[in-house]
Amino acid sequence: MERLWNRNYCKVMVANFTLFFAFYVLTPLLPLYLSEHFGATKDVIGLVLSGYTITALLFRPFSGYVVDAFPRKMVLMISFGAFAIFFAGYLAASTLLLFTIVRTLHGGPFGALTVSNSTVAIDVLPSSRRTEGIGYYGLSNNLAMAIAPSVGIFIYQLTDSFEFLFWLAFIVACCGWLIDSTVKLSPKACLSCRTLSLDRFFLVRGWLLGLNMVAFGFSFGVLSNYLAIYGKEVMGITGGTGTYFMLCSVGLILSRLQGGRALRNGRVTHNAGSGMVISLIGYTLFIALPTLGNLSPLTSYLSPLTMIGYYGSALLIGLGNGHMWPAFQNMTINVAHNNQRGTANSTILISWDIGMGLGILVGGIVSELFGYSSAFWTVVVVNASGVACFFLATKAFFLRRNLNETVR
Repeated sequence: MERLWNRNYCKVMVANFTLFFAFYVLTPLLPLYLSEHFGATKDVIGLVLSGYTITALLFRPFSGYVVDAFPRKMVLMISFGAFAIFFAGYLAASTLLLFTIVRTLHGGPFGALTVSNSTVAIDVLPSSRRTEGIGYYGLSNNLAMAIAPSVGIFIYQLTDSFEFLFWLAFIVACCGWLIDSTVKLSPKACLSCRTLSLDRFFLVRGWLLGLNMVAFGFSFGVLSNYLAIYGKEVMGITGGTGTYFMLCSVGLILSRLQGGRALRNGRVTHNAGSGMVISLIGYTLFIALPTLGNLSPLTSYLSPLTMIGYYGSALLIGLGNGHMWPAFQNMTINVAHNNQRGTANSTILISWDIGMGLGILVGGIVSELFGYSSAFWTVVVVNASGVACFFLATKAFFLRRNLNETVR
């Protein structure tokens, strides 16, 4: 069997960790920085920070085309270099307007970098181990997600300096650029035709896979944005958000280790199906037990059970998403031709981002009209619809269009 952990693959994994570490080390502290340094209000903070996501979403389709149409190493180096330089831009932004411009533009190279780096990871994997390797690749950003926020908060409490954190993010990103610069890629022909068409920006052959992923992105969008306020207003938990996401990250990491064998054997539909069912149980547990506790006169007796349901759902959602995400990424790549790997990667990321955006929007509207509990019951309904869609249509859709006989 061909070697999975080859030198180039390990380098791309480490570089992926650095880019997400640089991103997440600042994420929990940027609202505080905008409030203290510029006196920004809550609505302005939300507006400033949302620009990053919007720009990343806009860049992803073009990134897939560019990664497929031009030398991938060159695209990777340019996007990683730009991503690193923008951290220095935070240091130079002396007004709220300048910071907003820098933050919004920063989403562009981030969107391009995540597509190009993951596509290069696929290129350096041996074809016989690609399915398994894609699953392990996600461990690097899962580790960054689990470690970086805590490191950032600890360093800020120790130094009381946002400038130090900006420099740290800049240096870590530069290290990632240097590591990726040593990756060796075999020459690959660019697209024989660089004319612009829809399938250069979105993988038309995988449209149902993308549509299905929107439902799961929707669910996580509501959870990640309204968890803290739901925990505080409905459950009376004021400091558990960090613990919740830490447990979610643990679930993600465990899923990659647990699901590696199925991916190694090419059983991507098995991983996708089991993952989404586990996630659905987690989302249902998250909202059902607190609701039951609020309705029951025995709330004091159900409180420990409610807390177990709350934190237990984090492990289940992380475990489920950890199984589902690499499986869907594998399925999307395996319905694409070899010269459309970048497009396939950008398609699955676009679908997730669209779902996240819809979740934030719809979750806010539903919670404003009917309360946060209703918003999370909406999550359960949408997630269950996504599960039903997979077993009734998407699985067969993939198997009909699958171009890799070793994957099923």
